[in-house]
Amino acid sequence: MAFDGIVISNIAQELAQKLTGGRIIKVSQPEKDELILTVKNYDTYKLFISASASLPLIYLTQATKPNPMTAPNFCMLLRKHFNSARILSITQPGLERILDIAVEHLDELGDLCVKHLIVEIMGKHSNIILCDDKKQIIDSIKHISGAVSSVREVLPGREYFIPKTQEKYDPLTISAQDFLAHIAVKPLPAAKALYQGLVGISPVFANELCHKAGLDGNQPLPSLPEEYVLHLFSCLNSLMERVKTGDFAPNIIYQDGLPTEFSSLPLTCYSDFFNATVKEYTSISLLLEDYYAARNKFTRIRQKSADLRRVVANAIERDSKKYDLQRKQLKDTEKREKYRIYGELLTTYGYSVKPGQKSAAILNYYTNEDLTIPLDPDLSAIDNAKQYFDKYAKLKRTHSALSRLCEETREELNHLDSIRTALDIAESEEDLAQLKEEMMDYGYIKRHYGQVKAGKKAPKKVKITSKPFHYLSSDGYDIYVGKNNYQNDELTFQFATGNDWWFHAKGMPGSHVIVRSKGTELPDRVFEEAGQLAAYYSKGREADKVEIDYLEKRNVKKPNGAKPGFVVYYTNYSLIASPNIKSLTLVSD
Repeated sequence: MAFDGIVISNIAQELAQKLTGGRIIKVSQPEKDELILTVKNYDTYKLFISASASLPLIYLTQATKPNPMTAPNFCMLLRKHFNSARILSITQPGLERILDIAVEHLDELGDLCVKHLIVEIMGKHSNIILCDDKKQIIDSIKHISGAVSSVREVLPGREYFIPKTQEKYDPLTISAQDFLAHIAVKPLPAAKALYQGLVGISPVFANELCHKAGLDGNQPLPSLPEEYVLHLFSCLNSLMERVKTGDFAPNIIYQDGLPTEFSSLPLTCYSDFFNATVKEYTSISLLLEDYYAARNKFTRIRQKSADLRRVVANAIERDSKKYDLQRKQLKDTEKREKYRIYGELLTTYGYSVKPGQKSAAILNYYTNEDLTIPLDPDLSAIDNAKQYFDKYAKLKRTHSALSRLCEETREELNHLDSIRTALDIAESEEDLAQLKEEMMDYGYIKRHYGQVKAGKKAPKKVKITSKPFHYLSSDGYDIYVGKNNYQNDELTFQFATGNDWWFHAKGMPGSHVIVRSKGTELPDRVFEEAGQLAAYYSKGREADKVEIDYLEKRNVKKPNGAKPGFVVYYTNYSLIASPNIKSLTLVSD
């Protein structure tokens, strides 16, 4: 979610506690819209500030970034004013998405001066502005002229003020009367009326307020009874009291292992969401670092896998069209038996057919019913029978060839579908490398060795370091999950022993799941948890329930020449599992 006023308030509290009284010992500008202030205050802190239009941020970090060879002008200006400057205060005006960092420093004459570094976290309008003690702009990391904005110019010499683009009320001070008179009358859905009428309230937090009040966020506020609206106001007041007292509880909401939202107050509206988990933090800076690192990792993997996904999607589309055509042609061969019967009946009763007939009604001895057989009047009955036998033989050959081709195409589609599912499971570049290797082995991607000099061998394949997931069940049993087809084969036929248990989602692509039995009888809970893993790491991970087949590994076989990950079994147990793996611990091997 974007930074809202509540998250900014949490950041202001944390920065004020750790940085107030500290001295700025270093200023750097690694990117054109980023700053890092190094502050010494008992401990040494790095304050990262970004005014990026796509991802504005401010938090404490220990990470470092390389600086350009020549410092930008804004960085040099800050070094001039902030050299050994002391941080006086870090405040937030109301619940605006703004932080005001007041610093004290000595000017050229040795006199104490106060400056304000104002950080605006406002999406594409984000900025970092240096002002004097009278809030007159000295300079900013982004210059905004009148040609760019008709609301406010951000240029040296201009007076700094907070732009009021629309009339909004401060949720920290709004009264019940004002809430009823100005917010509750908006002809908008309840959640939208809240975030459009109150400063610093995001859509996510507006929905949280409606959820806490037991209201539907899509229902228009004017249609609600006054007591419902007052209850909503009471919930708003209750949460704003936590903001005023600094009673924050930073947390990240994860869905399917991916960070979905973050907040500085609990988001109970996600409690009913399927497969949602909450991770709590003691520091908003740690939360932001983890959240954006995880999001960046997910985004990076999706970007890096985009080419592979495109290749798989194109191959599936091509093979699906081919499969549909083959099945249509195969259906056309179903008439072959009719031609065989025509030939047999004409051979048997052809003596009764007169020359020149265009059809003949002959008793079908298979059904004891008369059958009308079309004839070529220029041919004798025996020649007509021969024609029908030729058609039957041709269609029989076609049926045999098409049946084999359909099976091959279906197996290839299943293989491609399993690769697509493995791409959804992939979490690292090593996982993608192994998938790419499989796609090259099966000809979906060409393997490029480059120029190989005479007398030298071609380079070896890429070394694969990706490993299966390793989970620990609630009862202490080791459970392993293959990330792709090659790992599935290795787990099932090289790693697992005959007494280990094998799990897989029924009738869909997914991971092989192996439970090490330790030579003991598994508790029921282990079967349930292994089933949940097999459901989660399958194509059905978005479903509420998934049917899982399980059996001892000794009964799992691999046909000769089968595609990787493909197995057969003839006796198995079944269970229904939800793709929910909250209770399982992922082990770092």
